[in-house]
Amino acid sequence: MIPDVPVGRPVRVIGHVRVVFRHCGGIVDDFWAGIGVDLHLETDAAAGRRSGLESALRDAVRDGRLAPGTRLPATRRLATDLGVSRGTAKGAYDQLVAEGYFVARQGSGTRVAALPAAQAGPSPTHTGGPAPRHDLRPGSPDVGAFPAAAWLRALRRAVAEAPSLTYDYGDPRGRIELRTALSGYLGRARGVLAPPERIVITSGYVQGLALLTRVLEGEPVGMEDPGLPFHRDVVRHSGGTVVPVPVDERGLRPAALGQAGAVVVTPAHQYPTGVTLRPERRRALTDWARACRGLIIEDDYDGEFRYDRQPVGALQGMAPDHVAYLGTASKTLGPALRLGWMVLPPHLVGAVADAKLHSDHHTETLGQLALAELIDSHAYDRHVRACRLRYRRRRDALVDRLGARWKVRGIAAGLHALIDVDEEAPLLERAEAAGLAVGHLGGHWHGPAEDRPQGLVVGYGTPRERAYPAALEALAGVLEG
Repeated sequence: MIPDVPVGRPVRVIGHVRVVFRHCGGIVDDFWAGIGVDLHLETDAAAGRRSGLESALRDAVRDGRLAPGTRLPATRRLATDLGVSRGTAKGAYDQLVAEGYFVARQGSGTRVAALPAAQAGPSPTHTGGPAPRHDLRPGSPDVGAFPAAAWLRALRRAVAEAPSLTYDYGDPRGRIELRTALSGYLGRARGVLAPPERIVITSGYVQGLALLTRVLEGEPVGMEDPGLPFHRDVVRHSGGTVVPVPVDERGLRPAALGQAGAVVVTPAHQYPTGVTLRPERRRALTDWARACRGLIIEDDYDGEFRYDRQPVGALQGMAPDHVAYLGTASKTLGPALRLGWMVLPPHLVGAVADAKLHSDHHTETLGQLALAELIDSHAYDRHVRACRLRYRRRRDALVDRLGARWKVRGIAAGLHALIDVDEEAPLLERAEAAGLAVGHLGGHWHGPAEDRPQGLVVGYGTPRERAYPAALEALAGVLEG
């Protein structure tokens, strides 16, 4: 007999799986021991013990709370924990076995059966179709090169040394350990003036751009044309107005900023053309910021990967009071980490930190500590150098295979190149037929792409190491027809 328990009364935790019975206006909370996974069940006592239990278990299978293959407790244990007879529990199991929800095998107990796709319901996420056979889309590094062993060592050291308060809510600007480590790294590797108190850690570049847009409170934002459409969407969704600013062979044209109060620029390796912002344009841009009190948002997304000479220093070093420098671990380590950083002019730190606080409070802590340890131990530098050599070999292979016949641009740095073509459409059709995924210039213009230069944007960082030669040959086949 299950006693009535008033709603809100504390209950004793005796196992792993929660079972809730609605009975005579009260709720009895108990934990179904021995199953090993948390599960919330509700039965209506008015329906009868066995029927109510059958219905609760059937619903748990249908909505996925009891996943295929889950081992169920023995009927004797279930009956004891629920306060019902063993016959009631066994009858419920037998009925669900007969209906195909459970599978019972001698010696292995009772498990949840694999339901047909029609019963299992639609997939919660849309994958966008099968993965391409050859992936040369821009925007991603070779995630197969993630330094898993070094990251695990850094994470272990960070957790071992972390005080208990590490697991509490943190500073919205980020952990001081990571901000201090980045201060040193960005200064020596990118020429950024980055005192820890001016650094805010974000969950990637996109969050940083969104926070700055909100802080600017509707100020028109100049964005490179061509440029990444998704970043334009981020600005618009965050309340900003986008002003297209043309890019030519010397980079963004500061003279075309018009009424913009801020501008987003990729000076080290413009995306997608791959050009580097020339020195005279850098000076003109910083002069504009000083004269108009404008804000330069520097997206240094792949500045570490320079191949033919020393990396071009960050623009921020020329005007640290007028440049918000944004960097990320997405291209050096992997997008899954969701770790980015902003080095802000002093007058923006408080406002951005407040916006961060009201966005997600703070970026997760353990990843920050692990990255700080990786930087302080110089394992991060070693990984970046190894990646730089790997990607340079891929860049060289791309130029050797295609450069004699096609104009390949933007190859001095980064993880992508631009191949000039007369018409994108037929090449994209051939690429799809060959199972090759590749970017194209036409999708990056702010306005209609008619009468604009055309090209394929090739991300040579994306494939796994062993897959790259075949992907390169597929690209050559598409171009050569």
